Amino acid sequence: MSSYSYVKCMWAFYLFSSCVPTLWFAQGADPYLPVKAVNLGNWLVTEGWMKPSLFAGIPNQDLLDGTQVQFMSTKLQKYLSAENGGGTDVVANRTSPSGWETFRLWRINESTFNLRVFNKQFFGLENQGKGNKVVAVLNSPGNSETFQIVRKNDDRNRVRIKASNGLFLQAKPGLVTADYGGSGWDDNNPSVFQMKIVRTLQGEYQITNGYGPDRAPQVMQDSSWVVDSERPNTTKAFCGGSLKALDNAFTWAQNNGMKIIVDLHAVQGSQNGNDHSGTRDGFQEWGDSNIQDTVAVIDFLAARYANNPSLAAIELMNEPLAPGVTLNDLKKYYKAGYDAVRKYTSNAYVILSNRLGPADSKELLDFARGLNRVVIDVHYYSLFSDMFNNMNVQQNIDFIYNQRASDLSAVTTSNGPLSFVGEWTAEWAKSGASKEDYQRFAKAQIDVYGRATFGWAYWAYR
Repeated sequence: MSSYSYVKCMWAFYLFSSCVPTLWFAQGADPYLPVKAVNLGNWLVTEGWMKPSLFAGIPNQDLLDGTQVQFMSTKLQKYLSAENGGGTDVVANRTSPSGWETFRLWRINESTFNLRVFNKQFFGLENQGKGNKVVAVLNSPGNSETFQIVRKNDDRNRVRIKASNGLFLQAKPGLVTADYGGSGWDDNNPSVFQMKIVRTLQGEYQITNGYGPDRAPQVMQDSSWVVDSERPNTTKAFCGGSLKALDNAFTWAQNNGMKIIVDLHAVQGSQNGNDHSGTRDGFQEWGDSNIQDTVAVIDFLAARYANNPSLAAIELMNEPLAPGVTLNDLKKYYKAGYDAVRKYTSNAYVILSNRLGPADSKELLDFARGLNRVVIDVHYYSLFSDMFNNMNVQQNIDFIYNQRASDLSAVTTSNGPLSFVGEWTAEWAKSGASKEDYQRFAKAQIDVYGRATFGWAYWAYR
């Protein structure tokens, strides 16, 4: 019985710049099956939790793209708020913050930003900078939507906000204006705000725009990130070089008896708003208008690698999130992406990722039955949900043998697409577990996920 190694490459849409290799071992008459894999995270994909030190040298590293902030006037003790979530005035009249009082940063440089509001308009000066009242009405930022956040040296969360007219924002009852020319940091100063950082993002957009396009490739190369000196077709917020790295991966795979699955891990507009989706600010905006461009990437990849003997499969998208990604849009894209792959190869598998979030795990089965050599990808983690927090060791193991086994069985059919547990890990929400506990937990998952007809891929990172 032969054994094969596999590499899974997570590939970012925008600039072909994020790739995660997975070592896969397959046995059986069909050399693709069953996949038994190890995802090697932090090779060509950037997520801050994997290697926080990558971000350590960025000036103002806590104010990267997508950082969500709230501002409370120290004089009024009220929060800045985009009234109605956006589309009208910015006011300072809320005693407690929520979505309307939360702004997402678009970083221009280490101290200058655009601020995006709940309904996706941008914080700015009225009449495109001709007035001094602060509003949130434009869908694209310009000079009048650009602000400098000035931080107090000995209290970095005490800030003043300078507008494009050179004056500071001040909070007044009922409105906010950019017309304060004074100085000082005392509580009675109407231009002083207490800033609260609610959430941060640490993905490729954040690291590259944080360091800048010249410094970022060097930092990531020094950290064993795979980049090269060529940067074709890039913007300031992404590094180039990954196309050459992916080419190299195919060469290495062929030289070492390995197979590769190329996974489109990040798409234009972001399919889930997470760090690894290439998002700038955490908004999930992929939809019908992005399908043509996304299919073009799949077409490019299929054309480039279809005849390479190391290609095992192409995954059309990683972890689309419901309800933001609708089932209709996803099926439309998956059919077009499948057709793009089939233009070049009838042998490579096409992998369809199930939607995360409130979606029926069986919703793609009927659709996929009409396609050839197709796989449904599901991701199972005993993390990221409060339900796991109070489970003891045995309850976690029982959950795998009972609930996860049932979940997998639901997408594993005799006359439909193959099933694939494309991500899982032995990490869990249980603290203080022993080595033996981890081994039992991992064994339970191997026992259950081994029933997937395409196989499984374990998630690890270095």
